[in-house]
Parts: sequence; C-alpha cells; structure tokens
Amino acid sequence: QVQLVESGGGSVQAGGSLRLSCAASGHTRNSYYMAWFRQAPGKGREGVAAIYRASGSTYYADSVKGRFTISQDNAQNTLYLQMNSLEPEDTAMYYCAASGPRWPASVLGKNEYNFWGQGTQVTVSS
Repeated sequence: QVQLVESGGGSVQAGGSLRLSCAASGHTRNSYYMAWFRQAPGKGREGVAAIYRASGSTYYADSVKGRFTISQDNAQNTLYLQMNSLEPEDTAMYYCAASGPRWPASVLGKNEYNFWGQGTQVTVSS
C-alpha cells in the first residue's frame, strides 16, 4: 500500500504560480511511476504530468507543456508540481497518484494508477 497526501493548492489570479506537493509513504519502492491528475467540475479526471521514478523521465499533457513541471525528491519521498502561467482553465481538484510495479501502457491514463491522494483544490481567477 502507498499513502499519498497532497498540499499547496489555493486561489491565484491568471498568470500566477503555485507549487503542489505530494508526500508519499508506505511501499513506495513498488511504484514505478507517479503522476498528477486533475478533475474540473463536470469533467473526467485527466492526466497532467507523470514521472518515471527510477530515471526521472517526465511526461506532460499538451495543455500544460511549457507551463508545468513535475519533479521528485526521492530522499523525502515527495512529488512536486510547479505550475506557472496559470489559466482559469487550470481550475480543478489536483490529485497525486502512484502506479504499481509495472510499465503503464499510457503514463497519463488514470486506470494505470493504483493509489490516489485526497486531492488539493486549485482555483485560477481571470
């Protein structure tokens, strides 16, 4: 089992920045990938960014490329999402997720992830 706790959400004006954190505990060594997802009201959960923990290789949704950066601190078992140039369309609940010990067919597919945090709200006003 892996436990995930997100923090760092909040309200910001368009063009601003936020940094989300996800503290992981438990059997984290069995999680090959970690990722950030988001879900806006009335919409499905979409993958935003993912990282392959062993190498640090990163993957991004087209909508956030060049604005968001996913990173990790393996010593602290913490995942981060630096979000710059935020837009109102980025408003959503953001979730941290961890995979099992396998290579996912789609690194940003929600069905590839076994463990989820409770989420942290990000609200961007225009």
